[in-house]
Amino acid sequence: MMAEDLRFKEIEHKYIVDERFDLQTFRDTVAALRPARTASIRVRDRYYLTEAGRARRFVIRHRYDAELHHLTVKTLDADTEVRVEVNLDLGHHAGDQQPQVEAFLGQFGVEWSGTLHKDLEVWDFPDCEVVYYHASTDRRSIRCVEFEATHKDSLTAALETVAKYERATGFDPVRRSRRPLLELMFPEFGALVDLASL
Repeated sequence: MMAEDLRFKEIEHKYIVDERFDLQTFRDTVAALRPARTASIRVRDRYYLTEAGRARRFVIRHRYDAELHHLTVKTLDADTEVRVEVNLDLGHHAGDQQPQVEAFLGQFGVEWSGTLHKDLEVWDFPDCEVVYYHASTDRRSIRCVEFEATHKDSLTAALETVAKYERATGFDPVRRSRRPLLELMFPEFGALVDLASL
């Protein structure tokens, strides 16, 4: 697979961690790898499942935070390791455009929507983004660590990049979650799109 084939692919591994997870040791371990940039940020993600999305297995996300304002389409797959992800940058010049996004997507027949918030810690490397986050809704919360390849010459190389950071921080790919965050946070969403049949 050539790099241009991966331009709109998200290649990542996600791990669910619990309250016993030693976050400070993880922070220290990642910092020792000398990231190019670090950040802490609170993110609001609102997801929409349209009629077409349900039929063709994709979801639309509206993300707004201090750094990003994106409208994103993400495919729903049996394994979240490699998925289509296409971002449109809405910019911050007009502020949060949630009402416009709601009205726009309403024309496509929204069958379900849900909002979650994430408190993220991000470590950016030239080839990978490492993230720890606590995601929450009104009823559920979850803690995760993600490794996403950001330099993608090939699928094999991108997966090797992910594996490099997993090894360096003590994560075993056998234990990664293959389920999308939406299914973990919103059980009704998983039932609606029947992810078990993928």
